[in-house]
Amino acid sequence: MDNLRILIQAPVLNLQLIVDGVLVGSVFALAAFGMALVWGVTNIINVAQGELVMLGGYVAIYTAAAGVHPLFALPLAFAALYLLGWLLYRLVVFRVVGRDLFISVLATFGLSILLQQLANQFFGADIRTARPELGTLFLAGGRVSVPEIKLIALAAALVLGAALTAFLKVSRLGQAIRASAQNPRAARVLGIDTDHVYAATFALNAAICGATGALVAMTWVIHPYLGLPFTVRSFMIVVVAGLGNVLGIPIVAAGLGTVEQYAGFVLGAEFQTGILFSLLVAILVARNQLLRRQRRHLE
Repeated sequence: MDNLRILIQAPVLNLQLIVDGVLVGSVFALAAFGMALVWGVTNIINVAQGELVMLGGYVAIYTAAAGVHPLFALPLAFAALYLLGWLLYRLVVFRVVGRDLFISVLATFGLSILLQQLANQFFGADIRTARPELGTLFLAGGRVSVPEIKLIALAAALVLGAALTAFLKVSRLGQAIRASAQNPRAARVLGIDTDHVYAATFALNAAICGATGALVAMTWVIHPYLGLPFTVRSFMIVVVAGLGNVLGIPIVAAGLGTVEQYAGFVLGAEFQTGILFSLLVAILVARNQLLRRQRRHLE
């Protein structure tokens, strides 16, 4: 309650929390874009989403260790994770496409555990970061700080959302992805190789996660067990925004980031993860109730 009183007495702290929430939410939005793409096209909930983010972070860390500025790791992580995503699809994911949703959850959950343990073996369990050596902007007479790397993450989320929308509308592969998402059987009749489309979709998701992970390595920390919170956040954002609502993802992500910042300030950082999972349960219950009401109206 003392922290809540501080927020009332010093309103500028609210501005700081909102700014931090929006900037943090932009990183969540990047991972959510990929999950929405895979879920909408292949009907697979990728529980290994956070692990792909984590691997992208290690690309940035080793790029920085080689003496290269970690910002250059963004395209590198995008390309490396695209290849890994394609490989994972060909080895594992294609086997659960078209199967029951619960089977895909189990398969990708196993994949997430495998990636965690491999990362622990190869990279170690230490917490690591890639420092971008960028400055900080100060607003409101120096009382509100805005790290420049987080502004870059915000710009990346907005650009990626616009680019993804344009890609799905204009490019031939994007049109094939949309057609396969709407009606896979009709797409196959029209000559679209849906297996190739699904592989490209999953690989593109992994690439987006790779770029996200590079930004996470520069703004926070990376370790092998980072994945689950990012998977949960991505899932929550997509559920609230709705499948196919690309423009709604950054808005929902900014809201989630702001809620987390307030929860961490008022209740303490140790409660942030608990608040996150409590929100997930509340959202799922609310969604279930909404779907029940819609079914009753249809009946």
